[in-house]
Amino acid sequence: MRFDWRERILVPVRANLASFCRWLMVAAAVGLVVGAAGSTFYYLLHWVTDLRTKHGWLVWLLPFGGLLIVGCYRLSKVETPKGTNLVLAAVRSGEPLPARMAPLIFVSTVLTHLFGGSAGREGAALQLGGSLGTLVGRWLKLDDDCKKIVIMCGMSAGFTALFGTPVAATVFSMEVISVGVMYYAALVPCVVSAVVAYALAGRLGIPPEALSIQTVPAFALSTALRVLLLGVLCAGISVVMCAAFHQANRLFRQYLPNQYLRAFSGGVLVLLLMLVFQTRDYLGAGMPVIKAAITGQARPEAFLLKILFTAITLGAGFKGGEIVPSFFVGATGGCLIGRMIGLEPGYAAALGMLSVFCGVTNCPITALVLAFEIFGFVSPKGFLLALASSYMLSGYYSLYSAQKIMYSKMRPKYINKPTH
Repeated sequence: MRFDWRERILVPVRANLASFCRWLMVAAAVGLVVGAAGSTFYYLLHWVTDLRTKHGWLVWLLPFGGLLIVGCYRLSKVETPKGTNLVLAAVRSGEPLPARMAPLIFVSTVLTHLFGGSAGREGAALQLGGSLGTLVGRWLKLDDDCKKIVIMCGMSAGFTALFGTPVAATVFSMEVISVGVMYYAALVPCVVSAVVAYALAGRLGIPPEALSIQTVPAFALSTALRVLLLGVLCAGISVVMCAAFHQANRLFRQYLPNQYLRAFSGGVLVLLLMLVFQTRDYLGAGMPVIKAAITGQARPEAFLLKILFTAITLGAGFKGGEIVPSFFVGATGGCLIGRMIGLEPGYAAALGMLSVFCGVTNCPITALVLAFEIFGFVSPKGFLLALASSYMLSGYYSLYSAQKIMYSKMRPKYINKPTH
């Protein structure tokens, strides 16, 4: 049989190059749009956080901030906001992701941080990026499968603009949707979007997140055993955190079905907790506490209180992310565990920070890459051991109810199981 080189080589190569160039342009457009929006979001969040710090009386308006947030969603005819779960569902099952979610999550997260709600920022970045990615997909009249990739591009770009971690952002958007299945078709588009957003954010003066571990112990057998134990305990913290968040959401909905009353009551509860514990450390994202924990300084009860404050804030209907709170919980919890088991507290805090993130998101590869981007290539064996332990032992719990576990964590078996 005669070898037809045109049909076997030239035509596929042309098709691949055309698809490659097309995605370069589409992904770059998403990176620019989402990168600009994410950068604006970054500066606005910093501004309102500084404003709240200088004018402490703003926290007393938290219950009324909750009313404003509910009002914004009601005016936009969004009766039951699903947050990041909607973005995950849009990629996996094609559930519609309205473009109006972008301004809604933008405004509501800013209000949450302005008045001191305990929440992060990356959940908003994922929703903002996914919604804007959907909008770009509509502008370009892409088909449904391509729109799913564009949503992932937006997630990568939004995550990158806020954290300055393009590699982790790329992997996260491919890994978080279906545990055990990586969406490799989105690799090039997500990389391009993340790199463009990273470059744009850098040009706008946004520094990447970077922390330093002061003391890293030699990785001997005794250290490995302590790190393994820390990973096991962080898996337990991850389960507690997921269960607390879901239970708080369920209880608020059960006993306070009215969204306005729910948000107002949640704001009052957060203020009461602030008065009881005589601290504002658990309001907002809590980055100063995370940085202090990495130096080995954290209160023993800090990780439990952050879980409580954040569960009430998000369960009541305030908007924001869960990932930075997981960093807070992991860093402070790891610091405590390090003191208990004889592991250097700052080093244990760094391990705990990423181990709890891994446990609550079921994203071990993202967590490992994030460790390298945030801390530099420090103690790779230690991070790998802690993250692997936390991933396996955290079971099928997750912050995201829309996440699916496609393959068992215990055996090479397809299970297609929803998370707890």
